[in-house]
Amino acid sequence: MTAPSAKAPASVLQSLPAPVSSALELIGNTPVLELSGFDTGPCRLFVKLENANPGGSIKDRIARTMIEQAEADGRLKPGGVIVEATAGNTGLGLAQVGILKGYRLVLVVPDKMAREKIQHLRGLGVDVRITRSDVGKGHPEYYQDMAERIARDMPDALYINQFCNPANPLAHETTTGPELWEQLGHDIDAVVVGVGSGGTLTGLGRFFRTVSPKTEMVLADPKGSILAPLINDNERITPGSWIVEGIGEDFIPDNCDLSFVRQGNAFTITDQESVEHARLLLAKAGVLGGSSSGTLLAAALRWCRRQTEPKRVVTFVCDSGNKYLSKVFNDYWLAEQGLADRPLHGDLRDLIARGVKEGGAVTVGPEDTLDTAYKRMRVADVSQLPVMDGGRLIGIIDESDLLDAVEGADREQAFRKPVVSAMTAKLNTLQANERLEALIPVFERDEVAIVLDGHEFLGLITRVDLINHLRRAA
Repeated sequence: MTAPSAKAPASVLQSLPAPVSSALELIGNTPVLELSGFDTGPCRLFVKLENANPGGSIKDRIARTMIEQAEADGRLKPGGVIVEATAGNTGLGLAQVGILKGYRLVLVVPDKMAREKIQHLRGLGVDVRITRSDVGKGHPEYYQDMAERIARDMPDALYINQFCNPANPLAHETTTGPELWEQLGHDIDAVVVGVGSGGTLTGLGRFFRTVSPKTEMVLADPKGSILAPLINDNERITPGSWIVEGIGEDFIPDNCDLSFVRQGNAFTITDQESVEHARLLLAKAGVLGGSSSGTLLAAALRWCRRQTEPKRVVTFVCDSGNKYLSKVFNDYWLAEQGLADRPLHGDLRDLIARGVKEGGAVTVGPEDTLDTAYKRMRVADVSQLPVMDGGRLIGIIDESDLLDAVEGADREQAFRKPVVSAMTAKLNTLQANERLEALIPVFERDEVAIVLDGHEFLGLITRVDLINHLRRAA
């Protein structure tokens, strides 16, 4: 019997786009998804999937417009250098567009950015300069001031400056807005956005003010940013810190017209809410969005639930969660930041990032090879491993033990040796109920703290774990 051949419906085939000759032609025209399975009150909630852009974020739009405008007015000449200060996505967009057009890129990024973004940029051949994220405008190491200085001192360089470049909001006024208007049938009651440079808010605000005066602009703002308190309470707060990347500000960018957001329509979203909603977006909608997408979703849901009559609301999946796998979707990183939903005991157990009971501890067996131990250290990004035998802790092996075992020996043979031949079996341990101060002598001996509850091994505490604990308690 001959198996039936698969045949796509004619309507699907008719809607397929034709091949294009450049990734630049793939920017924009992103799909819209209606969310189900969320408590949206009386409203319908849609998300525009900007993670479908070739560079993976909404910033591809402004990158193309800013570069093309700079080319048109002569500020950017063939073979020139584009310099920018960026939280990552604008830089990726600029690289996506600029490299295809033959430009060099120098990007200054704050040190809180996800490693995936930095690796993506370097993979594109970008000159990435990492600077401090704990200093404000006016400091020589503030990322915008640093980028401006680099461009000033470098021949044929243009500081493209998304924060005051008029082509930034123009991109959203002429592409994002019209696309949404058509995709949602000329009926939108609210658009929920974040502010990084202000281009999305201002560009969409201008567009909808013209075509749909009823459409409200709603701001999703990370806790610690100055914008929501300013809109809702006319209060200028001292900027705080937040883990969400790409949105939230410690100043008002020139491109940011806050008048488009009426009082009460700005929502302050905590880091924990942002993380939870980014994960909910994946679990309930199958969409892998980044941390700012979680912030926008949390604010959109809050606005929807506040309504008393049906409304049509749209927000954005700003970028791909692939750029945050080491952060937002990493349970151990969240635990280090104090954002994981885990029980607290009020003792040393609260400092263990990778507990044995929770299955988080990376361990090795006594008969495993040194090569296996080395590979596990690298994959888990740790410098020591507990050695477990039948659920019992019998030793610990660290980088120094490995180096001593293989240095000066036949390397191939040395890495085949069992872990038991190189591990440290004489262990200094701490009980879980001991005071925090008990860690200090351990670290002064250049050891890692091995924590037990009676005879049961609970996990390890490193210097970084103690620092994280002290920082969260500050």
